[in-house]
This record gives sequence, structure tokens and C-alpha cells, in this order.
Amino acid sequence: MINENNPVPSSSLDITEQNIEKLKELFPEILTEKKIDFDKLRLILGDEVETAPERYSFTWNGKKEVMQLAQQPTVATLKPNKAKSKNWDETQNLYIEGDNLEVLKILQKSYANKVKLIYLDPPYNTGKDFVYRDNFHDSLENYLEQTGQVDSDGNKLSVNTETSGRYHTDWLNMMYPRLKLARNLLMDDGVIFISIDDNEQPNLMKLCDEIFGENNKIGPIIQNKQNAKNDTLNVQRNHEFIVIYRKGGSSTDGKERASLQNNTVKYRDVFEENGEYYYLNDPITTRGAGGTLKARPNLGYSVYYNPVTKEKIAVSDYDKDKAKISDEESEVYTDDLKLISEGYTPIRPPKVRGQLGAFTWELSKFNAESKNIVITGTPGSYSVRKRTFVSASDVEKEASKLVYGQKSKTNSRSIIDFSTNEGSNTLTDLLGTSGLFDNPKNIDMLEYLFSLIVNEQDALFVDFFSGSASTAHAIMNLNAKDNKKRKYVLVQLPEQMDESSDAYRNGYSTIPEIAEERIRRTGDKIITENPELTGKLDIGFKVFELEKSNLKKWNTEPEDLVTMLGTIQDNLESGSTEDDLVYEIMLKQGLELTLPIEKFVEDDANIYKIAFGSLFIVLGKNITSDAAKKIVEYIKDEELENVAVVLQDTGFANDSEKLNSIEILNAGGVDYNDILSI
Repeated sequence: MINENNPVPSSSLDITEQNIEKLKELFPEILTEKKIDFDKLRLILGDEVETAPERYSFTWNGKKEVMQLAQQPTVATLKPNKAKSKNWDETQNLYIEGDNLEVLKILQKSYANKVKLIYLDPPYNTGKDFVYRDNFHDSLENYLEQTGQVDSDGNKLSVNTETSGRYHTDWLNMMYPRLKLARNLLMDDGVIFISIDDNEQPNLMKLCDEIFGENNKIGPIIQNKQNAKNDTLNVQRNHEFIVIYRKGGSSTDGKERASLQNNTVKYRDVFEENGEYYYLNDPITTRGAGGTLKARPNLGYSVYYNPVTKEKIAVSDYDKDKAKISDEESEVYTDDLKLISEGYTPIRPPKVRGQLGAFTWELSKFNAESKNIVITGTPGSYSVRKRTFVSASDVEKEASKLVYGQKSKTNSRSIIDFSTNEGSNTLTDLLGTSGLFDNPKNIDMLEYLFSLIVNEQDALFVDFFSGSASTAHAIMNLNAKDNKKRKYVLVQLPEQMDESSDAYRNGYSTIPEIAEERIRRTGDKIITENPELTGKLDIGFKVFELEKSNLKKWNTEPEDLVTMLGTIQDNLESGSTEDDLVYEIMLKQGLELTLPIEKFVEDDANIYKIAFGSLFIVLGKNITSDAAKKIVEYIKDEELENVAVVLQDTGFANDSEKLNSIEILNAGGVDYNDILSI
């Protein structure tokens, strides 16, 4: 078989192998007979290696297994479902139905270091909510078996009750591999937000300390739920936590550290004078305790102002020594009678808590900036202010006035007030029925949190416990407000709704059905209210479903693979389509699922041009070398570089056509190593 030694990888990214290669690159001397010599590594690292028999650690039953679970690749794939999707050809958003552990493994190669923010609202482990039951040996089969979430006796598999005996352990075993894989997806300045309550907040913080590093803890934010209930025997729980970590980067490694800042826009009234535009700053006085004349005795001059001529003169007309002891203006200041007789009015800093006030500028600075000083107000309430000029291009017209939007940044708050009831109200108003989903997140809160990060124009957001799709709702709202193009990847297990639930009675059999309908209606609502956004705002989403591989040989046990390869004529699994296979190959090759795909037909071959020509896929049942010639034409005409080509090995008319195709591609500029087979 031609080129069988250069196949498309059958599984997701092997993280263990990747980590070993990184170690080899850093410390080549630790490689002994193709194995890592940890004794040598300890010698190299010296005092930085902990060897004491007793040391601080965070551990639990099963931790070793889940650490290995996070490293195990998967042969699973994601199959497109265009019927469930909206605006398939245009959208950059993804909605994935499946077990998030398997999905995260699949996404490792295509989305590593590309995600700006991850938001999670995982199970709180209350004894009533869902906790994933991972099988350490075959997670995919485990997922396919549990999609119904009940065992043969009708018992719900997903509930983690306190009587299980390993209440916290089960939760930690669920969270560890998912957070470990999630970190790989984050950009260097990426941030993860995790909502949680008291049940697992301490354990979650310890878990994140280990995975992300204590030095990368941004902090927990406390959410005041504003709806405390008497649901405990002790203290009312009127808060939840939002745990926040950055991916990494220290202050000394040259990387930008992620930070959370409240980015706001303060609109100021703009004035025009002689073709120039300016706004007025705050008065050059202070209302703070430190702004008294006693505290700042050098800053107590008067500004004499003529309201007719608009002239202003700064005069040092006060006794500095008396200013240190007296708060009586008549004792400290001496009016300049000459200037008063000429029509000038003395303006002095307003009192601060009963004490004489001070300016924030020295007299010399005032005189230097006097041409840009403007007096506003009326007699008895004059304010001394500086004007700042702005470009005409930054000035906006709002109704009958001109305004300038001044961006400002402040540190985020450690306590935020957002009612949890509002999340339910928003979903009810949108879908027209209450009780469809328990405790959906407050959209205003998510918008606030998402706005705290430094946002590139097209930042990618991920939520792999996405529930009712509140994250998608918030992102569309933000994009509609600031005209940015944030994108999302949502992942949700297709958990079935109980037949006695309001959701089931209203036609929703799974959580994704609720979420997908919510996304559709949210987008439609925004466009209805803002018709000018039609065609500009991305309100679509592509649905993918977690499934076994589309190729028979990739679903085969290793010991049976040799036998299978000799007998397979059509390597596609029953029910798989070419579209399914194309997207699977894209994932295996590390390409994002939203990249453009063009299809061309050359005789009996279907040629798929992926990502503007970075990848070509040739599929069919009677492929000839004409397909290779066509690809070479594209490479030449569009001056493509670093092109990879995947050929369906079993689809060629004969071995000669396969061999000729490979040679034609190589002669046309495609490296042999970039010609792959399936």
C-alpha cells in the first residue's frame, strides 16, 4: 500500500509524548536508551527538587489514575449536524454535544493556546447534581453507555450522593483531568473563571493551585446572590464564589500577565472653539481629607475672575502660617481690593468637611496652564477647571450635543451583586416557559465578568459545562453592544430530561435542545431589536456531536489492526459521510472546525480545499492522478506554501495511480512528509 507509513494520526494529541519531547528539548542529557533518567534530572535541577519524605501535598483516592486519564489520547471524533445548526456557512461559533472530557482531548491539537477565556459552571456537588462517571480504560465507550444516564435497574448514574462514600473524591476525580486539559487551550494571557459554592470551593482552589500554580491565582470573587434562603441548619447562604486563575506567566519572564480590569467608557460633553474641540476636566480642587489647606498650606491662592472679560488672575493673597491653624477665610485670606474694584471676583477652594480647602495645582503651574483654564458655574459656585483638547474624529454627536468617550480602567471588585433569580427570569422570558432549567446564570453577571479581560476583537471563549448556554447569550449581547466579534465553543453532555419535568413536557428531551433553542431565540431577539446588526452580528452556531471515528481501522483494537487493514475495501464506518470524515481529518491535523471548506470534483474524486489551501483532502472510489494535478494547479495559481494533502488510500483506481499522484504532488511542491493517507 502506497504511503501507508505516513498515515493521518488515528487519535487525538498524545500529551504524554508531547511533554516528553519538551523535556528532551530542554534537557537532552536526561535521555538514556530512549527513556527519561529522572536521577539525572534531579541532579540538573539541584535544590529545586523536593526529596524530603514528608511534604505538603493535596491528594485523594484515584488521583494517580485521573492524572493518567488526562494524558490518554482518544480515537473519538466530532461529527457535524447541520440540521441542528444555524448559519452553518457563516458562523464562527461551535456547540458540541458530548462528554467534555473526550471533547477536550479532541480539541487539544486544533485549539491549544487559542482560547482567551474559559468560563465554567460545573456541578456544585450538592448531592443532587450531575457528576461525570469516568471510566479510566475507555472513556468513549463509557460516554456512549451513559448517554441515557440510567443503569439496567433504572438508577440514575449521574447523581453523586453523600452516601457514596467518596463524595469529595468523586468530584475531584471528575474535575482534575478536565481542568488539566483546559489549561492547554488557554492563551498565555488567558483566564479561567469557575463558579462554585461552599461545598467544593476549598477543594477547587487547591486543585487550581496545583494545575495553574498558586502564583497565577487572581482570586475568588464573591457573588452576592441577593436571594438568601433558609436552606441550611446554620448560616444562610447568600453568596457563591467565582474562582479565577490565569494560565501563567510571571512578572519576570517577559510575558504579559493576565489581569482583570473593569473597562468603562465615561462620556464627556464636548465644546467647540475656533474649530477645536475640548472637554472640561474635574475642578482642580479636591474633596478628600488630604485636600485641606492645613494639610497643603502652599496651595491656598485665589483665582480672581472677571465674568465680563473672562480674564483670570491667580494671586497669592493668604497667610500661610495662619492657614496652618485657622479655618476662617477672613483670618487667612486678604481680598485684593484693587482687582475687586475692577470687576474681578475671588474664587477660592471650597471647604472640605468644614475646613478650608486647597487647590491641587501650585500657583506656578496654574500660571503656566492659564490659557487652558476655564471658569464654569455662577457667582458663589464657580469652578476652576482645565480643558483637554481632542481630535475631531473622536467626537460623536449625541442628540443635540457633542460627546467624547473616555475609556477608563479600574480594578475589578471582590464582591459583586447579581441576583441568581434574574438568570431564571431571563430564560423564562426568552423561551416563554418557566422551570425549564435549574439555576441558569445571570446574564448581566456574565457580561460583567467577560468585560473584565483585555478583549481582542475576535477573542475565543470556551464553556464545557455550558448548561442552558448562558455563556453564548452573554457573548452575543456584548458583541451587539461593542461591535466586537467574540466567538465561543460550548460543550454539553446530552443529559436527558426527566419525563416528569417541565422541560420534557414542553418538548425538550435533552439539555442541548434547551440550549440550542435559547441561542436561536437570543440571536433573533437581538436582530429584531437592532435591525442595523443584520449580517454583521454572528448569531449562528455549528453543532457537532461526539461519536466514534468515521474510519474502521481507527476504531479497531491494535492487535486486530493488521488483519483489518488487509481486508477493508471501504474504510468508512457505516453511516459516515464524506463531510464527517473531512471534519475528523481537520481535527487530526490541528485545524479549527470553523475554517472554510471548498469542494471541487475532478472525475470521480472529490477534492476538499481546507483553510484557504493549507490542507487538501482527496476522497472517492475511483481516484486518478488527475486529482493530484488539480491540486498542483491550485498551489501554483495561488502561490500556496506549506501545503498538506490527505489521500484516501482505498479510493484509488489502482496502485499506479496512487504512486503517480504522490510523485506529482511532490514535484508540485508538497513535501513527502506532508502527503498523508487514510
